[in-house]
Amino acid sequence: MSEALVASQPAGTDLSVPAGSGARQFWRRLRAQRAALVAAAVVALLVLVALGAPLLTAIEGQDPFTYHPSLIDSARGGVPTGSFGGITGDHWLGVEPQTGRDLFARLAYGARVSLGVALGATLVQVTLGVVVGVAAGLGSRWVDQVLSRITDIIVAMPLMIMSLALLAIVPSSFPRPLLVALVIGLIAWGNTAKIVRAQTLTLKELDYVSAARLSGWGTWRIARRELLPGLAAPVITYAALLVPINISTEAALSFLGVGVKPPTPSWGQMLTAADVWYQAAPQYLLLPAGALFVTVLALTVLGDGIRTALDPRAASRLRIGTGRKREAKADAGGKGTTTKSTTTSSATTKSTNSKEATS
Repeated sequence: MSEALVASQPAGTDLSVPAGSGARQFWRRLRAQRAALVAAAVVALLVLVALGAPLLTAIEGQDPFTYHPSLIDSARGGVPTGSFGGITGDHWLGVEPQTGRDLFARLAYGARVSLGVALGATLVQVTLGVVVGVAAGLGSRWVDQVLSRITDIIVAMPLMIMSLALLAIVPSSFPRPLLVALVIGLIAWGNTAKIVRAQTLTLKELDYVSAARLSGWGTWRIARRELLPGLAAPVITYAALLVPINISTEAALSFLGVGVKPPTPSWGQMLTAADVWYQAAPQYLLLPAGALFVTVLALTVLGDGIRTALDPRAASRLRIGTGRKREAKADAGGKGTTTKSTTTSSATTKSTNSKEATS
């Protein structure tokens, strides 16, 4: 509830809202979606693997950089020795062809890079999008026109081509994961700004924002106190859907050779090196591809679940649907009862008529 709106109410009016009620409703709606819960568990597991990569690889006794030439068959072009790509107690998922580096260690460290780049790029996109969108929605007509045209130019830019150009000219001494996250975020914030601007134009016409403006609040105080809480739901929803998109973008850039550079492990980089081994060592291709597929799918399902949980109309739609089903069942039951009563009445009438005819 707006502070300005609370201040404008008559004395003795109780406008208190239970603390945390919105959060409780969100978690209750999210828990009601089994697919979203499963996706959240998968995402949490992936994050734990990424954060605990040093510990997990230490338990395995391997690291993502050490070569093991004794575990590959040079006579066959560098194919791992042993069955299933060299899976043993020391190498849980086998080793890379040609190098013999441990696949589990590279997948675990690759998760850190892929998820870190995606989350960093999403943070940059959301920050820029919210700032530009709120400024355009609350600014004058001239400010809105200028910022909207800049946003249109950003949206029209081809992400992959611009990323390829920028990543190709930056010196290799710059940390590559950070560079990829910045490039993706600085090029792809336009859609976030458009969404935030549209929501800002809607929210600023509401009564509690008008009350804040009449109370003498400044533009940025209104934005901070009144608009940002209302923008939280759509921004969080869109950010949850941006993460899998950014993971795929990072993988594509690494696959094209301008993303994360060796020897730093990345799922997209592993796919680049595995494109010629899909017959001789299929696990080298299937493991990073499967990790990407599972991660993107889980994040997409979780984002959709968050969108539904944050939608205040979701619960009422469910209630309306349930009510209609109950009404339909009740109508069907009523029709059945009416039909039975009509049939019974007809039979009684026929029986009475036959008795009268006999007498």
